Amino acid sequence: MNSTVNGSEFGSVVVGVDGSEPARRAALWAAAEADRRGSPLHIVYAADTEGRDLYISADTIERGRGAGSDLLDETAAAVARLHPGLHVTTEFSLSAPATSLHRSAARRGTIVVGNRGLGGFNSLLLGSVGLKVAAGAKTPVVVVRGTGDVTTGVVLAAVRDEHDLDSVRHAAREARIRKSELRLLHIWNILESVGSVVTMLDDVEEIAGEQVRHLTAVTDRIRDEFPDLTVEADAEKSVSVSGALVEASHHADLLVMGGRRSHDAMGPTLGWHTHSLLHHAHCPVLLIPRTADRNGSES
Repeated sequence: MNSTVNGSEFGSVVVGVDGSEPARRAALWAAAEADRRGSPLHIVYAADTEGRDLYISADTIERGRGAGSDLLDETAAAVARLHPGLHVTTEFSLSAPATSLHRSAARRGTIVVGNRGLGGFNSLLLGSVGLKVAAGAKTPVVVVRGTGDVTTGVVLAAVRDEHDLDSVRHAAREARIRKSELRLLHIWNILESVGSVVTMLDDVEEIAGEQVRHLTAVTDRIRDEFPDLTVEADAEKSVSVSGALVEASHHADLLVMGGRRSHDAMGPTLGWHTHSLLHHAHCPVLLIPRTADRNGSES
């Protein structure tokens, strides 16, 4: 079956700006992405002054509004120079950044954020706003990482099992609009598979075969649905799933994965592997929302 890709299928692209250099790079990446998709771009500045009237003076709020409006205009102008045909809208929001972006994306948009904003410490690889946006989103989220100086022509999709089919489909659509190759990568950690028990060689081979079957099932579906796409599939063993994916991200323009979450803590939190990729990947990471499975396993 042939799949079609158009702006309405992807939805709009929503990007947050705050005056930082990572946010500016994210805005330009979001503009290029919207242009590829044929989708509109919506640029949001969140002042985070809602409900703070008793603590912030009217003059301070007004200065912030002016600075935010100027930043929106400057960003929109920079985007227009690079993508003159792109439909761009802007929004000045009084709400908190994560709340503003989630609301603007609604149910159909893709949210784009930089890897660190003005309020973050330099030691933090991903700022608190980015983490809140990713952890609480019900729509796709892109955290823009890497320099983008080199184009590899590869979209990388992390595959754990058949439940990742939706995120891999999204990766296939991304690969097609980029005219890129799609690489499906399944990383399995034998220590996680067998625990601390010493197993026989036959047990290890059986586990390896099961891992490959998961990947093959997804690969066959994607090749059937996207016959015009070059699809490569690899299964690798590693002592660190997230470490192997970080290394693979060196050779990709975009890493797509199902962003599993755990609700065991106070509110939604990102899974361990997801969290690691958002902090350390060498290319932009696109998360497709997915909750933890029944046994609580997550990535």
